[in-house]
Amino acid sequence: MKDFLDFAYDAQPMRVVFRPGAALTATAGEARRLGLRRVLVLSGTRGADTAQAVADSLGEACVGVHTGARMHVPVEVADRAVELARALGADGCVAVGGGSSIGLGKAIALRTGLPLIAVPSTYSGSEMTPVWGLTEHGAKRTGRDPAVLPRSVVYDPELTLGLPVPLTVTSALNATAHAVEALYAPDGSPLVALMAQEGVRAMAGALPELAAEPGSLEARGRALYAAWLCGSCLGATTMGLHHKLCHVLGGTFGLPHAQTHTVVLPYALAYNTPAAPQAADAVARALDAPVAATALWELAGRLGAPRSLAELGLKESDLATAAAQAVGQAYANPRPVTEEGVLALLRAAYEGTAPV
Repeated sequence: MKDFLDFAYDAQPMRVVFRPGAALTATAGEARRLGLRRVLVLSGTRGADTAQAVADSLGEACVGVHTGARMHVPVEVADRAVELARALGADGCVAVGGGSSIGLGKAIALRTGLPLIAVPSTYSGSEMTPVWGLTEHGAKRTGRDPAVLPRSVVYDPELTLGLPVPLTVTSALNATAHAVEALYAPDGSPLVALMAQEGVRAMAGALPELAAEPGSLEARGRALYAAWLCGSCLGATTMGLHHKLCHVLGGTFGLPHAQTHTVVLPYALAYNTPAAPQAADAVARALDAPVAATALWELAGRLGAPRSLAELGLKESDLATAAAQAVGQAYANPRPVTEEGVLALLRAAYEGTAPV
């Protein structure tokens, strides 16, 4: 982490509304505040009922509901949504759901400049970042553009009550990964470090309660608060090896997004710990554990989350290809990224052995 007198921090220009029931009581007001009169509501098929309820709350300001969001935002899915937004004369979008829905909203914003309101129903944290991602020809590319940052985010813990425990856990650990990488990012700051440690602490505290009592609105709220902090860290810093690996595994091999982050995180942190000991120590303090990577791996195990890439369907023969792709582009990371080192990381993650 950088010296307190040597850092830069850009505050993201967005508004946040956080309260139970806000999806149906606050979204329309946020649209009016932005001057929107022809809003397209976006979701995936799984969240279609919630999206329709939000659309109904918008009244005449809603011009359509599109439920075509898909994981990793395939470019052809984004093309169809952009065409629909233009055909309907939409002047803004409301994305209801997880990272797939919000990612689709970002793709529309990137192409059209339309303002986006995010109503997240998972803990992905995508709503707090200017990061977009599109998958084309088996490869996922990402970028940053202020145009895709949601203008308003409506956090409603009630929307997460129906999230199954397995997906709750992996979505939350996906968010945790954002905070972990922010702690060793080259453009980190004391403010980001505070948010990251608090995000990890709050998420690790809420998760066991959610696993035991999924209907706890109070625990759901604390997890959503943690996801907000973790997502803010991702929005303020540069992503490293962990996120690059997950983009390769998801975009090229079709592995599920949150589950992949869950599996890879302890191994990526173990890989970087020798070059970023202060960051690893900060994560360990937040988890109240002696070794951060081991604690994350053990936490996933206690919560019944997947801990190996083999469980997610990756083939052993894919490891070398994934390692080669991960080192094929330059990106910031505290430890040099070598094909041999990444292959060893992926092999351990494939087998699910304890990180070392």
